[in-house]
Amino acid sequence: MELKVTETSPLESRQILGMRVDATSYEDATQKIMNWGENRESKAVFAANVHMIMEAYDDRQFSQVVADADLVTPDGMPLVWALKALGVKSASRVYGPTLTLYVCKAAAQMDIPIALYGGTPESLNTFVNFLKQEFSDIKIACQIAPPFRPLTTEEDTEYTNKIIASGAKILFVGIGCPRQEFWINNHKGKIPAVMLGVGAAFDFHSGTIKQAPSWMQKIGLEWLFRLIKEPKRLWKRYFKHNPRFVLFFLNQLFIKS
Repeated sequence: MELKVTETSPLESRQILGMRVDATSYEDATQKIMNWGENRESKAVFAANVHMIMEAYDDRQFSQVVADADLVTPDGMPLVWALKALGVKSASRVYGPTLTLYVCKAAAQMDIPIALYGGTPESLNTFVNFLKQEFSDIKIACQIAPPFRPLTTEEDTEYTNKIIASGAKILFVGIGCPRQEFWINNHKGKIPAVMLGVGAAFDFHSGTIKQAPSWMQKIGLEWLFRLIKEPKRLWKRYFKHNPRFVLFFLNQLFIKS
């Protein structure tokens, strides 16, 4: 995958339960991120799934955060199917952990420094070692594992200044939805880098959390795999959001259209 900084075409987008989702691809999204990164533009890139859709549906403030993003990819297969149902027949999945690898490969090729924000010190170090093995030329300018609690103003300022001083042009943020999207939105315009919310990408690629088999991902059952692996943490999310998403989207598709 050789990438050069070139112009990219406008995206086709659709509103899914009131939230914009862009019909992009790995190649197109990576190209846009490289363009922005090369120019040190402060941009927000989110990978949307049913969880994000429903968080935005329930929370007007979060809905505005997502609306302000520069790129919202269809991370989950249900959103790909929703885009197709809404007329975007060419819609395809752009999964956050996979997009992370596309962008890291391109960044290594183009000598663009990256930064990592999220995870634990142990998982982050394992992920850094993984990246260096996969992409020997990659430049990791900064890595931060923030505490799992609200930051003080002093801590946030310290981390922000560290990222800026590192010279990173692309910043991967893996602290979970919706926390990472709020964080990115709050730092947009402050950090001169493209900021990607990538959820559990650090943990997946470091081996801390096992990914669902590709066949389960393709048929939209990744949520079931993760629920089986982490029932105590995820059962409320999936049982609250998934049935409502199906009902509300069918209402949008067949009643409101």
